[in-house]
Order: sequence, then structure tokens, then C-alpha cells
Amino acid sequence: MDVLTKEQRHKAMAHIRSKNTSIEVKLRKALWHKGYRFRKNYKKLPGSPDIALTKYKIAVFCDSEFFHGKDWEMVLKPKLSKGQNGEYWLKKILRNMERDSDVDKQLLLLGWTVIHFWGAEISKRTDECVRVIEECIFDLKIQTYETYSDAEGFNI
Repeated sequence: MDVLTKEQRHKAMAHIRSKNTSIEVKLRKALWHKGYRFRKNYKKLPGSPDIALTKYKIAVFCDSEFFHGKDWEMVLKPKLSKGQNGEYWLKKILRNMERDSDVDKQLLLLGWTVIHFWGAEISKRTDECVRVIEECIFDLKIQTYETYSDAEGFNI
């Protein structure tokens, strides 16, 4: 295992982006080619979702496994506990996970559907991620239709 110097690690971490990551771009391109229009990093919503399909009130977050704590208890937490600067990373990732949960709750209270995808899911199975979003859109359309039909006194 190669151990990076403090300067090398700093340089590597400085190049990690929070917007327009490769996974975000890949999912956005797939959605765009399917005809879906969206807002990128939509600042009018809590958490500035990576992709916001405003027409359907769907907020999509493209989460990296490391920074958002995938397999936290079983894999990442024990690994970080043993690593360099473990206390810092444990605290940082726990805070990220708490923030993700808080943002999800805020969006749900505003009537938005929230979807999170892990980076590997997007990279390896982009079409399945798009299908999940399409199923959400379909479900929302059905709910809207049922609400409209009930309000008008029609039977479904």
C-alpha cells in the first residue's frame, strides 16, 4: 500500500469536485437523451440536488461511496478507524450522512420525491438508474390521475 505524503494527499483531495462529477454527467446525459429536462445543482431546493426534475418534483443525488458512507458500519467505518487521520474522516462522513438525512426530510416536507444513487450504480448500470427515475415519474402520474379522477367524481 502506497502512503502519500501530506502534500500529495492535499493535491489529490483538492481535485475532488462537488459539481459536474463524472457520475452526475453520465446520468444527466442518459436522462437528456431520453427526453427528460432538469435543473443541475438546483440551489432553490435544500441540498442543491445534483439533478432536479422540477416538472415531477423529483430530486436526484449522485453520491460517492466514500463521502456519503456506503456500507458504513460493515466496511467504511472500521477501515477509516484504522487509517491515517481516522478521527477526522469518521467525523466528516458522519456529518455528511446526517446532512443527507436532514436534506431528504426537508425535501419530503416540500412534496419532493428523493432518489439517491451510488456512484458505482450510475457507472455500471446507468440504464437501471434511469429506469428507477422513470418508474417514479410513472407513479407520480398515476397518483395525479387518481387524485384528479377522485376530485371530479369519476370512477377508475
